[in-house]
Amino acid sequence: MPEPFRHRLRVRWSECDLQGVVFYPNYLAYLDHTMTELWREAIGPYTEMIPDHGVDMVVAEAGMRYRGSARFDDELEISATLTRLGDTSITTAFRIERMADSALMIEAELRHVFVDPDSFAKAAMPERVRAALERFAA
Repeated sequence: MPEPFRHRLRVRWSECDLQGVVFYPNYLAYLDHTMTELWREAIGPYTEMIPDHGVDMVVAEAGMRYRGSARFDDELEISATLTRLGDTSITTAFRIERMADSALMIEAELRHVFVDPDSFAKAAMPERVRAALERFAA
């Protein structure tokens, strides 16, 4: 089984609520940062997707389970595994853990759909993209 893609980040003060924990929608931003870095590692800069591959991606579905509370200055590790490489979409499973004690904070799943950048109609995943992403696929 291939290793998941891993990305680390540190919780910033502006991402916390009045209780001093990460405000829950910020975890979606963390997933987005991770997808951007996964894409960069596998394929190249995300900004080159449209000119180089002729497609864009949009989030079609997001699900999260909150298991713990990250706090200001916690270092987090986000692992991402592509669980499905479809014809027009990819599904990615995520785990967010606190580095200090490996405590699980979040389990999540995102489904991205490839689209034509002009019409936003579903589009086939380019074969070059599929081949590059396979190294992070389960």
